[in-house]
Amino acid sequence: MDAAEPVNPLESVPAEFFYRLPGPAQGQRPGSHRAAGGEGGLEFRGHADWLHAPDARRLDIRATLRDPFQRWQVRLHSPPRAQTVWLVADVSGSLAFGAPRRKLDVLADFAASLAWSAWRAGDAFGCAACDDRLREDLFHAPARQAGRALALAARLRALHPVGQGSRALPSAAQWLGRARALVFLASDFHVPLDELRQWLDAFAAHWLVPVVLWDAREFDPQATPGLLPLVDAESGGRRLLWWRPSLRERFIRSGQERRAALQACFAQARLRPLFIEGTFDADAVTRHFLQG
Repeated sequence: MDAAEPVNPLESVPAEFFYRLPGPAQGQRPGSHRAAGGEGGLEFRGHADWLHAPDARRLDIRATLRDPFQRWQVRLHSPPRAQTVWLVADVSGSLAFGAPRRKLDVLADFAASLAWSAWRAGDAFGCAACDDRLREDLFHAPARQAGRALALAARLRALHPVGQGSRALPSAAQWLGRARALVFLASDFHVPLDELRQWLDAFAAHWLVPVVLWDAREFDPQATPGLLPLVDAESGGRRLLWWRPSLRERFIRSGQERRAALQACFAQARLRPLFIEGTFDADAVTRHFLQG
């Protein structure tokens, strides 16, 4: 009998990406992000008078000689801190669209990668999901758990959306608490711009990263000319269209206009959206943060 082939445990490990905060981390636990306070770290943040920071190990003679009042100067260093990271996900009916993979499956890939990356960075990760209501069955309070990545991805892949909208999404802000967090807001954002602005206002107290999940067939069905049956992913309504080259051009143009409208809306709120179209690429997420 042949020996069983060994299983590589790394095959099930989600892809990791690296994110960074727009400002100093505000957590209290040790982590990997730049912080504004604390003592005993490696990152220099300034000088203080000896009376305010009496630490002889960090006396700076040069800074003392430059001080016009001849006060003893002490170097201050900040230790890296952890930060709470949230995924707020839209799981309404439109996320069931996609071929060969649903947008919901791409969301599951992103969620697993985000949860794993947060754990690797020493950050607490939480998840909230909404459609027409807050989905308590998909809520996870912030915690540092390596196993949460694969468990959350499995639940999202097994999900069959039944909600016809995402009206409850702004209400998810009440689950995040008052402390500032890094929030990834994942949706296809197929909502009126006025409603989108309400979403952004609801999470204005946090560092927000909009994650736009699109599928190429939304704006280009790539069908042959003739009768084309269409189904509204949110309402379930059906209609027939006579698919022709001029209509295809209109679909493509509407996609371009929608992208420009979303980018303008996010720019007004000083946000840079992350577009994920078709498949999830962890390296592309890292590049998004490095280019910011």
